[in-house]
Amino acid sequence: QVQLVEYGGGLVQAEGSLRLSCAASGRTFSSYSMGWFRQAPGKEREFVAAITWNSGRTDYADSVKGRFTISRDNAKNTVYLQMNSLKPEDTAIYYCAARTTYFISRYTSEYDYWGRGTQVTVSS
Repeated sequence: QVQLVEYGGGLVQAEGSLRLSCAASGRTFSSYSMGWFRQAPGKEREFVAAITWNSGRTDYADSVKGRFTISRDNAKNTVYLQMNSLKPEDTAIYYCAARTTYFISRYTSEYDYWGRGTQVTVSS
């Protein structure tokens, strides 16, 4: 069993930055691929970014490419999402997810564990 806890959400002005962290329990974190997703009110949960177990490959949604950066520290069992140049449309609950495989995915159904989420609100 893996438990994921997100940190770092909050209220920020447009063009500002936030860094989200996701702390994972379990000794096998380093073998999991990890993803960040978000869900705005009234919308479906959508893919934001993902990273392979060894940080060898990353993937980003077009809407965040060039502004967000995903990274991980396997020694700390933590994955990060650095968010720069934030826009009001980035406002959502952000979720961390783990996939018990080396390969990344953009699909929520292919992730095995989820955190409870952290709220990010970007004011204009």
